Amino acid sequence: MFRPDLGRRAARYSCVLVLLVMMIMLSACSGEDAAGSGSGGEVPSISILAPLHFPQTPAKDIVAEIEKLTGVGLEITWVPEGVYTDKMNTAMATGSLGKVTFVKVTDYNLVKNAIRSGAFWEIGPYLKDFPNLKQLDPSILNQTAVDGKFYGLYTERPSSRQGIIIRKDWLDRLHLNKPQTLEELYNVIKEFTYNDPDGNGKPDTLGLVDRNDLVYGVFKTLSSYFGTPNNWKLVNGQFIPEFETPEYMDTMNFMKQLYNGKMMNQDFALTSKEVQRDKFIRGSAGMFIGSMTDVQRLSIEAQASNPAAELTLINRIQGPDGYKVWSIPNYNGLYLFSKKAIATEKELKEVLGFFDRTMDKDVANLMKYGFEGRHYKLEDGKVILPEETSQLRVNEVSPLYSLMIADIGNKNIMEVAQKEQLTALADQLSEDNEQFLVDDPTVSLSSPTFDEKNTELSAIIVDATYNYILGNISAEGFRQEVEKWKASGGNLIIQEYGEAERMAAGK
Repeated sequence: MFRPDLGRRAARYSCVLVLLVMMIMLSACSGEDAAGSGSGGEVPSISILAPLHFPQTPAKDIVAEIEKLTGVGLEITWVPEGVYTDKMNTAMATGSLGKVTFVKVTDYNLVKNAIRSGAFWEIGPYLKDFPNLKQLDPSILNQTAVDGKFYGLYTERPSSRQGIIIRKDWLDRLHLNKPQTLEELYNVIKEFTYNDPDGNGKPDTLGLVDRNDLVYGVFKTLSSYFGTPNNWKLVNGQFIPEFETPEYMDTMNFMKQLYNGKMMNQDFALTSKEVQRDKFIRGSAGMFIGSMTDVQRLSIEAQASNPAAELTLINRIQGPDGYKVWSIPNYNGLYLFSKKAIATEKELKEVLGFFDRTMDKDVANLMKYGFEGRHYKLEDGKVILPEETSQLRVNEVSPLYSLMIADIGNKNIMEVAQKEQLTALADQLSEDNEQFLVDDPTVSLSSPTFDEKNTELSAIIVDATYNYILGNISAEGFRQEVEKWKASGGNLIIQEYGEAERMAAGK
């Protein structure tokens, strides 16, 4: 039976429900307006493709604090360094780049044609509008220029951090000194392989571990010890590629000896950086040639497997021409800004504003050192980096270095009064490297053919180098591959660099 009071009560409930729904909708709409309007509530979203040099991404609360301080939402795609080039190339080929893309210095020539075709913003005219960006080092900017124009924000680095990371406890056990010459280097690698340096009575060690990278692996650093030019040698106005020099052949023969003597990993041509590091960390090999700044992290991880593991560094190996080490330009990469993803000048300025803000004292030091009290201490305005929080910094802070632009020259970054012993040694020896650098004479020159065809041409030489070391081709076979390189475009590159050099010299 119908009851009027229940009907009235239901009607009242319906009215209240409708009012509540309307209030929720209005509240939601006003929230959307606050987040999406242009009246100051909008939070710009910045998508970034960045390399990851560590096993894990940075701590989420640090990234959240960076977002809070800079007033942006970050969408960072972290890609392991070993596969970064492939990922970047795929994103470029499919037109799926985000707003900001990191390009390694070794990949820069791959994208110069895309730059020239208008795929990326020219940022040079905007730098003067930002307090930090306008103070970027002109000499480094000029190293990054394409046809005299600036397209990227550079990540800064010393000219050379290359050297040898070696098991000091193995040296001590075998009563060996640090190698100082190429002959001594060979002998230490041999002793580490055949003389049971870990003392377990088993033939289970290698002197050296390498990976499938002729630049940042063992080969290029070793070749500079032999006196090989850095990519090119300039003689009387004529450019000679490094792989046509006797020193390059000497380096291949040295590696061939190590390979034939089973003093290095036999699968090095297929080994990733992660596997190379793992072999070293777990004590399968006693020598790691590459960036000396990796030593602190490698030490922590090696001691986790074996508390007795002790590492040290070597940066000076005397070769036929004394001390030599290859250098790169003073940037290890740069961030480019996609015209497809950044549609307007206003958006570009927002993105540049974010990077400018990351150079301010509060953000820059957060990215460099983490949170005070958790990752570092502060005494008299200087940073103390305790050994006991080293692993925490590696896990939570260090991956952010990839996002930092011009950090070496940034005066807003606090000075370190005390750092881990191995990190301090790496910095000291990197500075020492400055005394005997081997520069690439083509850094400021341009060759259209190199920019267009270097990927396919360099593959010829890379394959030939590996095949010679592995014994698949002879010295004559290697020379035939060099001739193939020349006929496929190499001769034109040599000619174009020569013309560019003469123009630069005003001849």
